[in-house]
Amino acid sequence: MKKVVMLLCMAVLLVSGISAGGQQEDDGKITVGFSQIGAESAWRVANTESIQSEAAARPNIELKFADAQQKQENQIKAIRSFIAQGVDVIAFSPVVETGFEAVLVEASEAGIPVILTDRAVDVQDESLWVTFMGSDFVEEGRRAANWLVSEGYTDVNIVELQGTVGSAPAIDRKTGFEEVMKANPGMKIIKTQSGDFTRSGGKEVMEAFLKAEGDNIDVLYAHNDDMAIGAIQAIEEYGLAPGKDIIIVSIDAVRGAFEAMIEGKLNCTVECSPLLGPQLFDAAEALMKGEELPKRIVTNEGVFPQEVAADVIDSRLY
Repeated sequence: MKKVVMLLCMAVLLVSGISAGGQQEDDGKITVGFSQIGAESAWRVANTESIQSEAAARPNIELKFADAQQKQENQIKAIRSFIAQGVDVIAFSPVVETGFEAVLVEASEAGIPVILTDRAVDVQDESLWVTFMGSDFVEEGRRAANWLVSEGYTDVNIVELQGTVGSAPAIDRKTGFEEVMKANPGMKIIKTQSGDFTRSGGKEVMEAFLKAEGDNIDVLYAHNDDMAIGAIQAIEEYGLAPGKDIIIVSIDAVRGAFEAMIEGKLNCTVECSPLLGPQLFDAAEALMKGEELPKRIVTNEGVFPQEVAADVIDSRLY
């Protein structure tokens, strides 16, 4: 009989402990698992800094951060780890658009809401994610092309440095740019290749473009500033003047782009803000309060031509 009573007491204590532990975990503390693509560019570094610093500034947020090092398999492993840990919210910037359906189904079955930041996914069931926050990449491509049109560059040979193959920004920035080109048949893309959003990739691919086309290139369109900055080095080493012999328009509006514009080596950058930390944790807090989020949260952004760079560089936060 004593053994039975002792076992019952232990069971009561265990249940009490679990209940108390659960109360502590749910007492205003929100655990967010975030899977980052990597650190392939200055933009991505600024994006990570925004998320980590904002999490640190909010006492009710516990951030579990994983760097995928630009590999989708690492990202899927991280999401599965977040599911196993029972986080409250999963957020991630997908390396590529496709291939996430199975792991998102697992998150859904575990009752964990998913927020997409910066990049979208291509899944059959869009209820697998709650909201997608970030830039309109198609519009960014349009803005880059429209700036060229506004400056009279409508009868030009263009080389294009694409982002990571299969990624949402690479697909959409190309789509938007080509939409504007259709209305301006004198704008022709003569070479296009991925530089994987990296400075080294931009330099390497631009070297190949110059070797193949040389003085035939009028304009470089780069899907991000880091590739453009790498390409600038290749252009200078080839013996041409970037920003003059070859007009350059790129996307992101990182500080390095403004420095290049002040030096006269880059002509225009289209803004794509990486400072998504406040929006991300506002959304996580809203979800935990049972609030409904819009399916799409678009950030407000601008276009910065070379002539304004010196005036605005000191106000840039990344």
